[in-house]
Amino acid sequence: MQALIDSFIDYLIIECGVALNTQRAYRSDLAKFAKYLEVRGHTHPRGITTSIILGFLVQLKDRGYSVATISRMLAALRMFYRFLAVEGIIERNVTTALDSPRLWRRLPSVLSPAEVGQLLAAPQTDTLFGLRDKALIELLYATGLRASEIASLDVDSIHFDYGYLRCTGKGSKERLVPVGRTALDVARRYLYEARPRILRGRISPALFVSRRGQRLSRIHVWRLVKKYARLAGIRKNLYPHALRHSFATHLLAGGADLRSVQEMLGHASIITTQIYTHVDKDRLKEVHRRFHPRG
Repeated sequence: MQALIDSFIDYLIIECGVALNTQRAYRSDLAKFAKYLEVRGHTHPRGITTSIILGFLVQLKDRGYSVATISRMLAALRMFYRFLAVEGIIERNVTTALDSPRLWRRLPSVLSPAEVGQLLAAPQTDTLFGLRDKALIELLYATGLRASEIASLDVDSIHFDYGYLRCTGKGSKERLVPVGRTALDVARRYLYEARPRILRGRISPALFVSRRGQRLSRIHVWRLVKKYARLAGIRKNLYPHALRHSFATHLLAGGADLRSVQEMLGHASIITTQIYTHVDKDRLKEVHRRFHPRG
């Protein structure tokens, strides 16, 4: 159970950019839940029923926990079980039947186009690793891939002649994502100029490789984005998923339809994609101004 909680916290940090206080709160909440299960002879989330989770929440209430704290714990459990379901660790998410306070679902952090420009200009492309990092960040923003997805790209994942890449997302679902000319050009330059010199004769199918010739991990991707955000002077809490949020928001701001953005992001449901329509308030105000009789 502890190993699963550790993996979940890593996911919150790397994929979601959750604040440190929230990470600590969720870890504490899940530790209490794990202890509750252990006392009742359960050592794994598999096989846990909705009734058992309700029993945990009732126990919290009986012990005097506030409604806000119990709501946060339920949010932590829902997010944890959703993570386990996506990773294939459990077959069914038993928390979907529980009402969710949705306290965790805040609007995503989004960069302005100017901030994206600052970030993309930060890597020094006259060095091997600067060129690698430039290609990686360009592709992150150009495609909206998750950190784990870009780390899993192989050399043959990008089809330069046709302008798209092939990636495997959550649930092992494969999708095709268009790639703009700028990102393709930088990726091609990295592939032919920097990558062979980084590998120094070693063989690897991975597109993005480390100094030791190994595939970059999603933690490495997260650290690189944080590093260049700092160098670019961006004060927002920047993480790889923020580039995914920015990709979607900027597409919608430019007039892209929601269904196309859903396909590029690999969302199973368009409801997930709709959160980005709430982020771009300026676009909504402009539409209202242009088309409403009293706008």
